[in-house]
Amino acid sequence: MNEYVKQYPDLMRGKKIMYVHGFGSSAMSGTVTRLSELLPNATVVADDIPIDPHEGIAMLRAMADREQPDLIIGTSMGGMYAEQLYGFDRILINPAFQIADTMGEHGMMGKQTFLNPRKDGIQEFIMTKALCKEYRAVQEECFTPPGLPEGEETTWQTPIEEDRRVWGLFGDEDPLVHTQSLFEKHYSRSISFHGEHRMNDRVFMESVVPVVRWIDDRQEGRERPIIYIGIETLRDSRGQQRSSALKAVRYLIETYNVYFVALSPNYDLDYFKGVQEWTQRIVNVPAYRHLVFTHRPSLLLGDYLIMPCNEEKQHEAFMGTQIPFGNDTFKTWEEIITFFRRLNGE
Repeated sequence: MNEYVKQYPDLMRGKKIMYVHGFGSSAMSGTVTRLSELLPNATVVADDIPIDPHEGIAMLRAMADREQPDLIIGTSMGGMYAEQLYGFDRILINPAFQIADTMGEHGMMGKQTFLNPRKDGIQEFIMTKALCKEYRAVQEECFTPPGLPEGEETTWQTPIEEDRRVWGLFGDEDPLVHTQSLFEKHYSRSISFHGEHRMNDRVFMESVVPVVRWIDDRQEGRERPIIYIGIETLRDSRGQQRSSALKAVRYLIETYNVYFVALSPNYDLDYFKGVQEWTQRIVNVPAYRHLVFTHRPSLLLGDYLIMPCNEEKQHEAFMGTQIPFGNDTFKTWEEIITFFRRLNGE
């Protein structure tokens, strides 16, 4: 197994994940193998998508109805298809909502070779202008659920229940697909991750797995113990991340519900923006909707509060356990990791 990959035997345990592959790929995509390795107690299902896009979306809808997956993950073109599979929890990774335009702009016309083997043994296919036109017709069906009365497509608003079931993940260095702003016109859960169009193991671990965990927790009604981490414990006076800080964050989010706390002694918009940008750049996906600005961290409701030791007395009213970062017991993040390992999730 790759050095960046570890297994999460309790994540999505006993559940089914349906994977929808991208353009020119197949059900033997490396992402299917990656999901199966990461989530050994989940069932991962995938199938080859027909080249004809109308046949493709029909097959996927029938498959979703038959399999009733707990989660659908679609990448690139598969993200475009997955958006149209309403009624399921979905993660759309670099979704190619404008696949027909992407084909024309990036040399996807003419003879193409499949990236992975397919069940029918076909290794090549030809992308014609007529077929590209069919893809354009299917891409225009995004954001318009079946059964919507004619003429209401442009005024349809995503219902709250549907909005909470769809997550969009967008690589900040993706050279092929740029559809985040389009996604944000229809859905609220939009996250930028550090990566390109294709995801490697490390990016998948750090960007996709946290979102899968949030979805699994919501499905199970699971409430994890809450840890608040002061931003200034993660970075030094020069704004550089402290040693083992991210290692600790990645360890803690596996068991706890982690929030990041920034003190806001005044309404300095530049300060707010700077903290948000730093957290987005360094912590990235785990900080999505988990950044808290507050004058009084001691009033936060949670189980643990990790703040600089010189601020310990300011937070005496905190109802949980205070962990003063930088004192004799918790001089480094490695010592904090050891402390939580001994707690074993409590």
